[in-house]
Amino acid sequence: MRRSDEMESMAVVVVLMAARRRRRRSKKDGKRQGEIILKKKEKGGRRRYGEEDNMKRKREEEQAKVPAEKRGKMARRETTVQIVAGSYERVLHGINATISLDEEKSKGRPEDVGEGEDQVKFTDTFLFQAHTSAVRCLALSPMPSADNKQQQNVLLATGGTDDRINLYSLSVSPMSADTGLVPLPSLAGNKVLENPRNRELGALMHHSASITAMHFPTRSKLLSASEDNTIAVTRTRDWTVVSSIKAPHPKTQGRPSGDTAPVGGAPAGINDFAVHPSMKLMLTVGKGEKSMRLWNLVTGRKAGVLNFGREVLTAAKEGKWGTGEGRKIRWDSAGEEFAVAFERGIVVFGVDSVPKCRVATSPFTKVHHISYLDIETDDEKKQLLVASTEDGRLVFYSTAPDSLEELVEGGDTTIPTAPFLFQLGGKAHGQSSRIKEFEILPLQENSKTIQFIVVTSGSDGALRIWTIKPEEIQQTKQAKRGKSSKPGQPVQVGRLLGAYETGNRITCMKAFIMREPIGEEELSEGDSEEDDDDDEDEDDEDSDSS
Repeated sequence: MRRSDEMESMAVVVVLMAARRRRRRSKKDGKRQGEIILKKKEKGGRRRYGEEDNMKRKREEEQAKVPAEKRGKMARRETTVQIVAGSYERVLHGINATISLDEEKSKGRPEDVGEGEDQVKFTDTFLFQAHTSAVRCLALSPMPSADNKQQQNVLLATGGTDDRINLYSLSVSPMSADTGLVPLPSLAGNKVLENPRNRELGALMHHSASITAMHFPTRSKLLSASEDNTIAVTRTRDWTVVSSIKAPHPKTQGRPSGDTAPVGGAPAGINDFAVHPSMKLMLTVGKGEKSMRLWNLVTGRKAGVLNFGREVLTAAKEGKWGTGEGRKIRWDSAGEEFAVAFERGIVVFGVDSVPKCRVATSPFTKVHHISYLDIETDDEKKQLLVASTEDGRLVFYSTAPDSLEELVEGGDTTIPTAPFLFQLGGKAHGQSSRIKEFEILPLQENSKTIQFIVVTSGSDGALRIWTIKPEEIQQTKQAKRGKSSKPGQPVQVGRLLGAYETGNRITCMKAFIMREPIGEEELSEGDSEEDDDDDEDEDDEDSDSS
């Protein structure tokens, strides 16, 4: 019995050992198979990753072959406009308007007013009380070069009736949506996104009366005019007044006998000034003066005076009880002519100060702002005179010598009339109130203007953005040349893209087209560069003081 039991136990041990060996073999085989599978996967993965790298490399090579302008066009089909508006309520308001450039959305006629309103997205960037009284005028410095990475900002100057000029630095690039900055809350329901690159620089208080006009001829100089009959030239490097031009006070002529104004209380001050493109001459028009003055900016002295004769005042629709003073004055970009805007009319002078033509709005209304627009049609560059009116229109005129209308015998003046070409806006097209100021910004691709972005502002507190295509201007001029338009019916151009209600009575406005949005890395780099600039300015001040 014992022998049989021992044999059975040995058999059980042998079976168990055999089973253990089989399990070990199966584990080894499984491990080997797993290693083989992993190796195959790694090999296939390396092959797949290599294919992706090759495809990525091919895409980069194809993109490198495409010009930079076309890549920007393919990557970004929208543009951002920085708008700055001042108001009677002492408020300075900054808005970013992002405009979609989708061709299908931008199709439409001028009559389709509400069709493109979803093409513009408005974002508040700053909103505060900049002055202790009404903001009267604004000025923006020229855009810096795109190659200068350390100077990607523009200078903003605001002038008010509190005799102050406030100075600010604005970024030329909007904030990107992926910067991680949380939009600020707003009770008005508007989207608010503050740009950390925007900052305050200080204030200038060298004028003793309300600021009436300002202009940056270059980034290094700021010219400011005031009701104290002075024009100050300020150097922007250290904000020092380097020169001051003093205009004489006007003589009190034709004032009513019952006028109780005190001595020296007669209307005085400079309404507006215009710097010649050569930066050597300047024209000014002032209150209580039926004349304009020519100044030599090289010497800072008066170079001449041109009185407005009866013929000029008649052409400008200045009646017997009119002031006869120029309200606005502008040079064209070539410096060959300048326009003087009166209360209800405009007279264009040549470089020899001889009246060239006149502009009479139809229907007869007040003129608030004027500007020259450079256009290029049929490989030919021309300029149009643009004026904003009391009835909410932008009217376009041609001042070219070959386009002036013939004189009518027995007329009240011998000055030719500039032909009316077309208009933008009006009561029937979304603009019923007066346009105080406007900006026409050319949007370019491949050094060619693809459309004009027009920003208008008025006392109703609304900012409106329009678009005009060069093809519309070309077709309108051809129709005018062929006399195909209906007589008495104005030709409408442009299309309303969107409107923004500020809630304030706007007195002045400036705008410029911004560049590519900035991200977090560029933002931090920009902050460090600004700190470096501040350190350099402090070093310069220390060296000057020593």
